[in-house]
Amino acid sequence: MTIIGRKEEMAQMASCLKDKKPHLIAVIGRRRVGKTFLIREVYKENKVFEMTGLKDADTDRQLLNFTFQKDYFFKDDESKEPKDWLTAFNILSKALDNYESHEKPVVFFDEVPWIASKKSGFLEALGHWWNNWASQKNIIIVICGSAASWMIEHIVNAKGGLHNRITKLITLMPFTLSETKQFLVAKNIEISNYQIIQLYLAIGGIPHYLEQIEKGKSAAQNIQKTCFDKDGVLRNEFDNLYSALFDNAANHIKIIKALSSKSKGLDRQEILRITEMSDGGYFSEILKELETSGFVTTFEPLEKKKKDTLYRLTDEYSLFYLRFIEGKNKLENEDWSRISQSQEYKIWSGYAFENLCIKHIGKIKKALGISGVQTNINSFLHKRNKGYEKGFQIDLLIDRKDDVLNICEMKFYGEEFSISSDYAKNIRTKKEGLKAVTGTKKMIHIVFITTYGVFQNQNKTDLVDNDLTIDILF
Repeated sequence: MTIIGRKEEMAQMASCLKDKKPHLIAVIGRRRVGKTFLIREVYKENKVFEMTGLKDADTDRQLLNFTFQKDYFFKDDESKEPKDWLTAFNILSKALDNYESHEKPVVFFDEVPWIASKKSGFLEALGHWWNNWASQKNIIIVICGSAASWMIEHIVNAKGGLHNRITKLITLMPFTLSETKQFLVAKNIEISNYQIIQLYLAIGGIPHYLEQIEKGKSAAQNIQKTCFDKDGVLRNEFDNLYSALFDNAANHIKIIKALSSKSKGLDRQEILRITEMSDGGYFSEILKELETSGFVTTFEPLEKKKKDTLYRLTDEYSLFYLRFIEGKNKLENEDWSRISQSQEYKIWSGYAFENLCIKHIGKIKKALGISGVQTNINSFLHKRNKGYEKGFQIDLLIDRKDDVLNICEMKFYGEEFSISSDYAKNIRTKKEGLKAVTGTKKMIHIVFITTYGVFQNQNKTDLVDNDLTIDILF
């Protein structure tokens, strides 16, 4: 099968086959993002052993699973189930020593967080095995898991036998818009960029979700099928998603739901107030886990006051689920084609499109011709005060080292966007207010990113410095 995107990741993984050194590779990324598929495809000629952890299974069941996999891959006489993981890795060492191959062998442990429960002894045994056996062989050990924060804490930043042992860390992110288009084209599905974005705003760039898209159906029809029909794959995915990634996921979900209530984002104190959680290290840890796993994005204000840092829910599926799927009558199929034409959806999609643009900031910089310019990506919120009596908020501000500030206005419309007199006044407030409040001497340029461009009128002539369309995001 053709692998879409992932060129940098594949190059890193392939490079480990070419040298004569041992490698301990950690591959992390959220559920359904394609980690296992990538590992199997890149190493399909070299993989000599693979084991996937069993969710919610005790150590005895995991060791039995190990035994089954060992017997399957090495085709030898059935061996006894090991009493612990030290014994299991010793058995694996002997099997690998007896394995005859001219290829560099690859050993793959998938869903390691499920294997390595607190009292299992797996991580200690793995560390011992690597330090005393595998690190002296020409071998690749791949460790994979969907719980990104767990993987970073216990594997990448491990304090025990695995401390500083990872030779390569590969973080697999959801597809970009460009990769999503390539994926659909590979499935012989050709739809417009506008419809691809409609799909992306509902399900994101997760390969498994995109695999459900059918040829010959519009974006609305595919969203209906996957998210609202009785057997839709994504109708009940939300709870499975978080429980698979985090222990005690209830608090993670509580924060996610709080963030979904305000599209512009919340600061730390607002999250605490809405969730009624206690401030402290545990709360900070959950926020960090959500950010590390790609569900939440932080935005530092231009003036760098940490207390004003905004947290935004930027996972497309979670945003969509909480707004349009959760709480709906499961006995009735929602008519998505009708909902998608409503004012409610148009307002929501506008906010979701802002998140999408922020994620593709590299494409925006390229379109502006500033890929090589050092920049900081900020937000800016000014509440009315005596210094400047008009309140305003800038969701995407590109602070450039070449003495320019770009205020980005992002609008997702089904036609050209027309700047009305009231909207023009709003833009002038942002531009003048930014100068007044910050005292900046930089030039301020207004950038519009819209579906089909900005309608030509006097307001556009007066205000817009760069008129970009969604095509630049691809």
